[in-house]
Amino acid sequence: MTSKNELMNIIKRCCDILRTDDGITGAVHYTEVLSWILYLKFFNDKEKERETLASLEGEEYHGVLTGNYAWDKWTDSKTGKHGEDLIAFINGDWKDEKGKEQKGLIEHISSLKGKKKGDPREVIAAIFSNVVNRVNNGYLLNDVIDEIKKIDFESDKDVFSMSHIYEGLLKNMGEGGGNSGEYYTPRPLIKTLVKLIDPQIRERVYDPACGTGGFLAEAHIHLDGQAKTPTLRKILNTETIFGIEKTPLPYVMCLMNLTLHGLDYPQISKQNTLQRDIRQIEDSEKYEVILANPPFGGKEQKVIQKNFPIEANATELLFLQHIEKSLKQDGRAAVVIPEGVLFQTGSAYAQFKKQLIESCNVHTVVSLPAGVFLPYSAVKTSVILFDKTKKTEDIWFYEVTLPEGQRLTKKNGINEDHFKGLLGSYKKRAESKNSWLIPADKVLDNGTNLSASHYNPHGIETEELLEPEQYAEEIKQLLASASKEIDGLIKELK
Repeated sequence: MTSKNELMNIIKRCCDILRTDDGITGAVHYTEVLSWILYLKFFNDKEKERETLASLEGEEYHGVLTGNYAWDKWTDSKTGKHGEDLIAFINGDWKDEKGKEQKGLIEHISSLKGKKKGDPREVIAAIFSNVVNRVNNGYLLNDVIDEIKKIDFESDKDVFSMSHIYEGLLKNMGEGGGNSGEYYTPRPLIKTLVKLIDPQIRERVYDPACGTGGFLAEAHIHLDGQAKTPTLRKILNTETIFGIEKTPLPYVMCLMNLTLHGLDYPQISKQNTLQRDIRQIEDSEKYEVILANPPFGGKEQKVIQKNFPIEANATELLFLQHIEKSLKQDGRAAVVIPEGVLFQTGSAYAQFKKQLIESCNVHTVVSLPAGVFLPYSAVKTSVILFDKTKKTEDIWFYEVTLPEGQRLTKKNGINEDHFKGLLGSYKKRAESKNSWLIPADKVLDNGTNLSASHYNPHGIETEELLEPEQYAEEIKQLLASASKEIDGLIKELK
């Protein structure tokens, strides 16, 4: 067993080593490399566990990665692959002992086929079909592998500690720049929403835009204590957690994240959620619990919009329709959305919100303070919680406020203390200076405006002013989005 501090130091040393490679340009790249190397070590240790269990039951176990592709073979300090030979072995330019050309490690693993549901070959093949080796210096990679070999994934405590360290790695990746922040939702917000929704064992949990798997990992932690029998444990690990992610990098990291959190068979699909015509979603495909922070600010093409009864180019409005359609009768959902969805009364927005209020129980809207998603986005956000139990009668608005004089920044972000008031009054739906209950009819009469500040009885409706750099960031994102649309138009014209 390795202490948490030792594990953190191992990962830090690996990051420091990878930063010096000329193929690595930032936190996103070294996190990606660490992810697949960590996964191979994790997979190797779990293979040993499977072999031991099979032996105790008098059965023969056939390993997934064998021969030259076995972790212990190619990572051996003396007889394994080193330097240029290691890079050639991984990338696919090597010959075996008999001089025969062989597949590279990544190609071999990605070509594996499962023989039955839950076969680990399916998971590892899915991961490596999206892996690219970005390291150019094989000796630096040898140094990283030597560090990773110190981790004992056969120890439950090492796995638990590593899962938390990996979460931190994902957060740092987002803070490292680029657009990687779109994959990371603050952990305190995730924990709060999972507590509010309170998933139960045997319920299926779904995230249609799961990124690196934050909501799904937290839901698994929440359900872990309820899986008190081998049967329930199997249900939790193979039939409970579902997600979709279209982008290769977060998809790989999501599978790694969920595996480290104890899922043997994460059911995550790599595809574009919005390409599915929601009219074709069958009851058997619906879920009891949906938790999501779908991407916002994007624009979808006409061909995608045709998949939805209410056509709109705003990504967030399409995801909301998908979520509502994917929610099972009596199911419940919590969705993070930009504030604009709540107060906009344009045709598509008003039509959807009216439909949602009249067909579902939109019982809660939580207004989040400005800056929750800094440094990734300055857009003001809220959370809408609804279920499919009845028509909406009234809506409980809750405003998460900050202590006087405090504001959220990159270094001082949202924390669990900020949500204590919400958690303490959510079930009672108590009214206070931070919360108010509004009849659904009043919301409909106000053009479906669901913004909490619009109904605040304790003061006039005001807009919370952001810092200048936050407005600048929002303008930058809008300009980038407009630029993409112009590029698309130019291509169509050509």
